[in-house]
Amino acid sequence: MVSTIEVMMSGSFRIAVWDPPLIISQIVAVQCIMYVSLGLWIIMLLNVLVDFECLSILLFIQEVNVKDVSGRLVVACFLLNSLISATSLWAIVQRTKLCLDFSATAFFLHLVASLVYNSGWPYSASWWVLQFSCVTITCVLAEFLCMRSEMKSIPLGMSARVDL
Repeated sequence: MVSTIEVMMSGSFRIAVWDPPLIISQIVAVQCIMYVSLGLWIIMLLNVLVDFECLSILLFIQEVNVKDVSGRLVVACFLLNSLISATSLWAIVQRTKLCLDFSATAFFLHLVASLVYNSGWPYSASWWVLQFSCVTITCVLAEFLCMRSEMKSIPLGMSARVDL
Protein backbone atom coordinates (compact mmCIF):
# COMPACT_ATOMS: atom_id res chain seq x y z
CA MET A 1 0.00 0.00 0.00
CA VAL A 2 1.42 3.39 -0.99
CA SER A 3 1.31 6.04 1.68
CA THR A 4 0.37 9.67 1.00
CA ILE A 5 3.91 10.80 1.78
CA GLU A 6 5.38 8.41 -0.82
CA VAL A 7 2.94 9.70 -3.43
CA MET A 8 3.79 13.31 -2.56
CA MET A 9 7.52 12.63 -2.79
CA SER A 10 7.22 10.90 -6.17
CA GLY A 11 7.09 14.26 -7.92
CA SER A 12 3.56 14.00 -9.29
CA PHE A 13 1.60 17.17 -9.83
CA ARG A 14 -1.35 16.13 -7.66
CA ILE A 15 -1.83 13.56 -4.98
CA ALA A 16 -3.27 10.41 -6.55
CA VAL A 17 -5.01 8.65 -3.67
CA TRP A 18 -7.90 6.25 -4.23
CA ASP A 19 -10.84 7.85 -2.40
CA PRO A 20 -14.13 6.02 -3.13
CA PRO A 21 -16.34 8.24 -0.89
CA LEU A 22 -15.09 11.33 -2.73
CA ILE A 23 -15.70 9.76 -6.14
CA ILE A 24 -19.19 8.55 -5.19
CA SER A 25 -20.13 11.93 -3.74
CA GLN A 26 -18.88 13.66 -6.90
CA ILE A 27 -20.94 11.31 -9.08
CA VAL A 28 -24.04 11.92 -6.95
CA ALA A 29 -23.50 15.70 -7.02
CA VAL A 30 -23.00 15.79 -10.80
CA GLN A 31 -26.08 13.58 -11.34
CA CYS A 32 -28.24 15.72 -9.05
CA ILE A 33 -27.17 18.94 -10.74
CA MET A 34 -27.82 17.35 -14.13
CA TYR A 35 -31.40 16.38 -13.25
CA VAL A 36 -32.26 19.56 -11.35
CA SER A 37 -31.02 21.80 -14.15
CA LEU A 38 -32.70 19.63 -16.80
CA GLY A 39 -35.94 19.89 -14.85
CA LEU A 40 -35.58 23.66 -14.66
CA TRP A 41 -34.92 23.91 -18.41
CA ILE A 42 -38.00 21.80 -19.12
CA ILE A 43 -40.16 23.84 -16.76
CA MET A 44 -38.94 27.13 -18.27
CA LEU A 45 -39.10 26.21 -21.96
CA LEU A 46 -41.98 23.78 -22.14
CA ASN A 47 -44.21 25.56 -19.64
CA VAL A 48 -43.85 28.85 -21.51
CA LEU A 49 -44.24 27.54 -25.05
CA VAL A 50 -46.42 24.42 -24.79
CA ASP A 51 -48.45 22.62 -22.14
CA PHE A 52 -46.74 19.61 -20.64
CA GLU A 53 -48.05 17.08 -18.17
CA CYS A 54 -45.19 16.47 -15.75
CA LEU A 55 -41.47 16.16 -15.35
CA SER A 56 -41.54 12.52 -16.43
CA ILE A 57 -40.41 13.95 -19.76
CA LEU A 58 -36.90 13.74 -18.26
CA LEU A 59 -36.93 9.96 -18.59
CA PHE A 60 -39.64 9.29 -21.17
CA ILE A 61 -37.78 8.12 -24.27
CA GLN A 62 -40.63 8.78 -26.72
CA GLU A 63 -40.62 12.51 -25.88
CA VAL A 64 -37.23 12.95 -27.55
CA ASN A 65 -38.03 13.53 -31.21
CA VAL A 66 -37.78 16.18 -33.88
CA LYS A 67 -41.27 15.67 -35.32
CA ASP A 68 -43.25 18.07 -33.13
CA VAL A 69 -42.61 21.28 -31.20
CA SER A 70 -42.56 19.71 -27.75
CA GLY A 71 -40.07 17.06 -28.90
CA ARG A 72 -37.75 19.72 -30.32
CA LEU A 73 -38.01 21.67 -27.08
CA VAL A 74 -37.04 18.57 -25.10
CA VAL A 75 -34.02 18.17 -27.39
CA ALA A 76 -33.13 21.84 -26.83
CA CYS A 77 -33.45 21.35 -23.05
CA PHE A 78 -31.05 18.41 -23.13
CA LEU A 79 -28.55 20.33 -25.26
CA LEU A 80 -28.73 23.42 -23.02
CA ASN A 81 -28.39 21.17 -20.00
CA SER A 82 -25.09 19.88 -21.40
CA LEU A 83 -23.65 23.34 -20.78
CA ILE A 84 -24.76 23.25 -17.14
CA SER A 85 -23.45 19.69 -16.74
CA ALA A 86 -20.06 20.72 -18.12
CA THR A 87 -19.94 23.64 -15.70
CA SER A 88 -20.79 21.34 -12.81
CA LEU A 89 -17.99 18.97 -13.82
CA TRP A 90 -15.61 21.90 -13.89
CA ALA A 91 -16.73 23.06 -10.43
CA ILE A 92 -16.95 19.64 -8.75
CA VAL A 93 -14.38 17.38 -10.41
CA GLN A 94 -11.78 20.00 -11.46
CA ARG A 95 -9.62 17.52 -13.37
CA THR A 96 -9.29 17.38 -17.15
CA LYS A 97 -8.42 13.67 -17.10
CA LEU A 98 -11.64 12.79 -15.26
CA CYS A 99 -14.14 14.74 -17.40
CA LEU A 100 -14.74 11.87 -19.85
CA ASP A 101 -15.22 9.40 -16.99
CA PHE A 102 -17.70 11.55 -15.10
CA SER A 103 -19.69 12.68 -18.15
CA ALA A 104 -19.95 9.11 -19.46
CA THR A 105 -20.97 7.93 -15.99
CA ALA A 106 -23.67 10.60 -15.71
CA PHE A 107 -25.21 9.68 -19.06
CA PHE A 108 -24.85 5.95 -18.37
CA LEU A 109 -26.82 6.43 -15.15
CA HIS A 110 -29.39 8.40 -17.16
CA LEU A 111 -29.62 5.44 -19.56
CA VAL A 112 -30.17 3.07 -16.63
CA ALA A 113 -32.85 5.36 -15.15
CA SER A 114 -34.55 5.58 -18.55
CA LEU A 115 -34.45 1.79 -18.94
CA VAL A 116 -36.06 1.33 -15.53
CA TYR A 117 -38.67 4.05 -16.11
CA ASN A 118 -39.66 2.90 -19.61
CA SER A 119 -39.29 -0.84 -18.90
CA GLY A 120 -37.47 -1.30 -22.17
CA TRP A 121 -34.55 -0.44 -24.40
CA PRO A 122 -34.59 2.91 -26.25
CA TYR A 123 -34.89 2.11 -29.96
CA SER A 124 -35.32 5.71 -31.11
CA ALA A 125 -32.36 6.92 -33.18
CA SER A 126 -33.05 10.50 -32.15
CA TRP A 127 -32.72 9.55 -28.46
CA TRP A 128 -29.33 7.92 -29.04
CA VAL A 129 -28.04 10.78 -31.21
CA LEU A 130 -29.15 13.27 -28.56
CA GLN A 131 -27.47 11.35 -25.73
CA PHE A 132 -24.18 10.97 -27.63
CA SER A 133 -24.31 14.65 -28.58
CA CYS A 134 -24.94 15.67 -24.98
CA VAL A 135 -22.15 13.51 -23.57
CA THR A 136 -19.77 14.89 -26.21
CA ILE A 137 -20.69 18.51 -25.52
CA THR A 138 -20.47 17.96 -21.77
CA CYS A 139 -17.09 16.22 -21.95
CA VAL A 140 -15.42 18.60 -24.42
CA LEU A 141 -16.63 21.76 -22.70
CA ALA A 142 -15.75 20.44 -19.22
CA GLU A 143 -12.27 19.46 -20.43
CA PHE A 144 -11.82 22.91 -21.94
CA LEU A 145 -12.88 24.64 -18.70
CA CYS A 146 -10.75 22.37 -16.52
CA MET A 147 -7.74 22.78 -18.78
CA ARG A 148 -8.03 26.56 -18.58
CA SER A 149 -8.18 26.36 -14.78
CA GLU A 150 -5.26 23.96 -14.58
CA MET A 151 -3.14 26.16 -16.83
CA LYS A 152 -3.87 29.24 -14.71
CA SER A 153 -2.32 27.66 -11.65
CA ILE A 154 0.95 26.94 -13.45
CA PRO A 155 3.10 30.04 -13.95
CA LEU A 156 4.60 29.95 -17.42
CA GLY A 157 6.96 32.88 -17.20
CA MET A 158 9.34 34.47 -14.75
CA SER A 159 7.18 36.76 -12.69
CA ALA A 160 9.84 37.65 -10.13
CA ARG A 161 11.92 40.68 -10.98
CA VAL A 162 15.63 40.49 -10.30
CA ASP A 163 17.33 43.79 -9.42
CA LEU A 164 21.07 43.97 -9.92
